Amino acid sequence: MVKNNLTTVTTFILMGFTDYPRLEILLFLVFLNFYLVTLLGNMGMIILIQLDVQLHTPMYFFLSHLSFLDACYTSVITPQILVTLATGKTVISYGQCAAQFFFFTVCAGTECFLLAVMAYDRYVAVSNPLLYTVVMNPRICWRLVVGAYACAILGAILRTTCTFTLSFCDSNQINFFFCDLPPLLKLACDDTTNTEIVIVVFGNVLLANAVVILISYLLIIKAILKVKSSGGRAKSFSTCASHLTSVALFFGTLVFMYLRSGSNKSLEEDKVVSVFYTVVIPMLNPLIYSLRNKDVKEAFKRVTGRFQMFWGM
Repeated sequence: MVKNNLTTVTTFILMGFTDYPRLEILLFLVFLNFYLVTLLGNMGMIILIQLDVQLHTPMYFFLSHLSFLDACYTSVITPQILVTLATGKTVISYGQCAAQFFFFTVCAGTECFLLAVMAYDRYVAVSNPLLYTVVMNPRICWRLVVGAYACAILGAILRTTCTFTLSFCDSNQINFFFCDLPPLLKLACDDTTNTEIVIVVFGNVLLANAVVILISYLLIIKAILKVKSSGGRAKSFSTCASHLTSVALFFGTLVFMYLRSGSNKSLEEDKVVSVFYTVVIPMLNPLIYSLRNKDVKEAFKRVTGRFQMFWGM
């Protein structure tokens, strides 16, 4: 339905924190700590994987890219939140909003594809352990990662173009923490049918990746059940547990955020969920993969031991 006010919007006002003026200092400290822990955890995981030769496997190659994406993911959103809380500056230009939306979509899309790639990697590792390094050779690994980035970038270009070619002329107040799709669509005075079609297509891509992950894990379970010893079954499943936890967190929040029907949507719920998947999940992923992973713990001991020997010389 076309709205009447035809004043062209050149800036947006982020209204996500206007309901909590007395909590701004506390919220700033909370978000700052989350951001620092996220950067430290994810960059630490990348450095550890690079330094320890025993982690130079396809699984950890993909994990290093997941950590990179999580660091970028939260860096697109959290600094804007911190500036808003620290200075009270809620105005963001049209171009900055579009750029934030684009890079956020790239990171989210790539992570979605990468989690599917990691599920396939786990399937190959469990079902064909002797041929694992042959099937998942460096060339294949790089092709899968580049494909994930390329598909996400193409999707982000499409979503950003469809969203920011709309006319925002009714209001420039975004009742959200950052430039995300649901609150932006509420401001559009054009027919949003084409953009909503893109949302459906994005949802189908999300579903396709979820199906790949589901099929991979059904085949993994089938392979694990063929293992005769209970210790072998437990070891096989433990290599997948961390990835399965990350998948559940990531896809669960995206489905709740984007694929609910309009009648069930609550903006306040969306705000809470958006904080969870943009700030909390990128912080949790390195903890999930380190606390539940014996290889990472042992690699950390080896690397810290080498540094202690170096500084002790």
